[in-house]
Amino acid sequence: MADSSPIQRTWGQLTRDEFFEIARLRTEVFFLEQRIDEPELDERDRDESTEHVWIADERGTAAYLRVVVDDVPQPGNRDARRLIGRVVTRADRRGEGLSRRLLEHVIQRHGSEPLALHAQSYIQPLYAALGFEAYGAEYLEAGIPHIGMHRPAQPAPRGDTVR
Repeated sequence: MADSSPIQRTWGQLTRDEFFEIARLRTEVFFLEQRIDEPELDERDRDESTEHVWIADERGTAAYLRVVVDDVPQPGNRDARRLIGRVVTRADRRGEGLSRRLLEHVIQRHGSEPLALHAQSYIQPLYAALGFEAYGAEYLEAGIPHIGMHRPAQPAPRGDTVR
């Protein structure tokens, strides 16, 4: 089985080849499979606060997500400044839990802060299993049903104390 360790980089840390593989996966899934006709790449990709997180294999990027940071919480994201988005898995690696592994990585790093995402409605159970709660009404984004989801800040795990 291929290594499923997440790789994380900011824009300035990404190599051209890494971003090419990420962009290829995002466009294959969002444009070719889902036929989304809205811009995929945006300025948030190049923001230094954005975290690009992915799992690679011998064919390139197998799964990916990004975490963007807002200076202040945006309306609809409740109190969350960190927004998870562009969650995607290559067709031949679906069903292996790669997206879940990426989400767990983000929660491990940022779970002490509130997190938000705009989920395609059919994948809501994955996010719910990781502590995200749906809020608001379902809406169409890029012609696909979505739902806002929020994960409240969780206390940081306390280490074992030595007596």
